[in-house]
Amino acid sequence: MKRGIVLGVLLTAGALSMAAAAGFQSPTPAPKVIEVEKLRDNLFMLKGGGGNTAVFVRSNGVVVVDTKIPGWGQPILDKIKELTDKPVTTIINTHTHFDHVSGNVEFPANVDVVVQENTKTNMQKMSVATGMPPSAVPTNIFQDHNGRGLPTRTFNDRLTLGAGADQIDLYYFGRGHTNGDAWVVFPALRAMHAGDIFAGKRPPLLDANNGGSGVAIGASLAKAAATIKNVDSIITGHSTVMTMDELKQYADFNTDFLTWVEAELKAGKSVDEAAAEYKLPEKYTGYTSSPNQVKSNVGVIYDELKKR
Repeated sequence: MKRGIVLGVLLTAGALSMAAAAGFQSPTPAPKVIEVEKLRDNLFMLKGGGGNTAVFVRSNGVVVVDTKIPGWGQPILDKIKELTDKPVTTIINTHTHFDHVSGNVEFPANVDVVVQENTKTNMQKMSVATGMPPSAVPTNIFQDHNGRGLPTRTFNDRLTLGAGADQIDLYYFGRGHTNGDAWVVFPALRAMHAGDIFAGKRPPLLDANNGGSGVAIGASLAKAAATIKNVDSIITGHSTVMTMDELKQYADFNTDFLTWVEAELKAGKSVDEAAAEYKLPEKYTGYTSSPNQVKSNVGVIYDELKKR
């Protein structure tokens, strides 16, 4: 009798599993929708799928700044075809993180990839999942594609590509979000792409594993604001287009945060205690805060200060 009951249960369970399997359908992948914001006649910001992408149409081809998360390289290329019939000749990556570089692997193999020299090192060891070293997550999108999409050219502090209306000026002003944050300036258009060293009006992500620094970021931002001239529009890493005055304010925001963290450490506060006490200064209207990011940044800065 017991054997019959068990057999009946197994048959019923099997029937239910088969019915469930028959009725199950793999979810349809969400469409990769890219929103285009026209900034100039030949400069566009592509939003969606990770960090903001810039498309600069030059006389002899297209320069793309940042290529989003995995699987979004082809949608970028498809969208560019709607904007111009010129080929993509160059990719510039502002830094190493997966949501800014992963689409590289989907571009033609002959495209020139330009980065700050530290970013090349970081990209060679990066993880597709987090932008962190392989010790965190072992998958590396560039290794998975036999090195396709890795940098072909680097610069240290300054590099100029092209001339006249086609000119692009690349700058590096020091550690911040990472140790290879490139500033991409389009002089003829009075515009630039800042990447994630200026991601938006909020506490920055300080990627210490890739050389990021909460001690240096304020000074790096201030140097950029003081050095780069004749720019009206700044493409941020993940927010709206902003101005040079807003960049200067963001430099102050990070400098003020460092000063506050230094005082907390001097007062003997733990990371948790300091983070719990933080309040966004009233003068930074329009800024948002994140308790988790504040705590992370306090920890990064504490580690840096204790090494002095």
